[in-house]
Amino acid sequence: MLNNPYVRTIVLSRVLLNLGIWVRNFAILLYVTDLTDNHPMYVSLISVAEFAPIFLFAFIGGTFADRWRPKRTMVSSDALSAISVFLVLITVHNGSWQALLVLTFFSAVLSQFSQPSAMKLFKQHVPAEQLQSVMAMFQSMVAFFTVIGPIAGAFVYQTFGIEVSLVATGALFLGSGLILTLLPRDMQKETQSKQQNLKQELIEGLRYVWNNHTLRTLAATFAAAGLAAGLIQPLAIFVTIENLGRDKSFLQWLLTVNGAAMLVGGGFVMAFAKKIPPQTLLALGLSVSAVGTLGIGWSTSVIFTMLLLVINGFFYPTIHIGINTLILNNTEGPYIGRVGGALTPIYMGMMVLGMSIGGLLKDQLSLFVVYAASTLLFLTGSALLLPLFKKRKSTAGVLEQ
Repeated sequence: MLNNPYVRTIVLSRVLLNLGIWVRNFAILLYVTDLTDNHPMYVSLISVAEFAPIFLFAFIGGTFADRWRPKRTMVSSDALSAISVFLVLITVHNGSWQALLVLTFFSAVLSQFSQPSAMKLFKQHVPAEQLQSVMAMFQSMVAFFTVIGPIAGAFVYQTFGIEVSLVATGALFLGSGLILTLLPRDMQKETQSKQQNLKQELIEGLRYVWNNHTLRTLAATFAAAGLAAGLIQPLAIFVTIENLGRDKSFLQWLLTVNGAAMLVGGGFVMAFAKKIPPQTLLALGLSVSAVGTLGIGWSTSVIFTMLLLVINGFFYPTIHIGINTLILNNTEGPYIGRVGGALTPIYMGMMVLGMSIGGLLKDQLSLFVVYAASTLLFLTGSALLLPLFKKRKSTAGVLEQ
């Protein structure tokens, strides 16, 4: 797969981009908790600033990604992200930590134009039989940075402070953009039909999703899984402090254990990608996440919690690999951006809703109750996939006849 110049170049750029994102996110988390004395509302706001743009701009970004040249879009997004980091550095130097939330928000907005462009290039230049393996490779890369990202972010922040962390982030974003300039020249010209305006293209994308049974089923699953993930997203630090009785810096080791398992799980899926249907991967990942989430919310043992994080992490890549493969396999090339842009806001919108109320529910009820609610939602998302299995059996029966 790495002989493919599109896969190779995008992988190299994402190495720098993912490292920059982790350094930024973990440094901001530690910095804000230092300033606010671990206030749950401000911790939740960090996550909201990171994920809300995905809900607000994914569909618009996907629509423009279908119009624009992918290489130019990706290079511009990374360059603008780097510039925004250096601008925010000035405001932070002058004492305004709230600008960090603006930085996170703006960078996430730009990602909504860059990410679908990468998916579009894969659809155009990667053979269909390799798509699930490529998705597994990318999920393994995400897992790798889940291992080293928190360690790198915590080290840079605790050693050098927030300003150096931002400089490092900006340099990594800029490096990612420079690597993307090595992509082969865009073959496709920007397509902006005179007969269609942006509104018409948005409506056309929504209609395409609605008329596709598999994509409709994914939308329902996204809603349940997104709310489940959002409820517990900001609460990991409280698992560390309250359940396990450790300092907040111990969170990086929990994330490292989880990420190491994700790395192994992603490699496992990559090895057996052609033998496992994507809907099976997705259902398996959601079901295991349900069981693991319940245990993590209940456990007060460091060893048992880490064991659950290993199990969760091993199967977590199956969720994203299954989702991305189902989207790519069931979507025509000209609609890749809009389909991703239509489905992602469903997941992220529910995720942002969960993150917004997760801290409040934790204060009003308990940490375990919130994790139990998340468990039920993961199970619901898995159950919603049953029609895809029935459809596959029906298709197999027709082929046999």
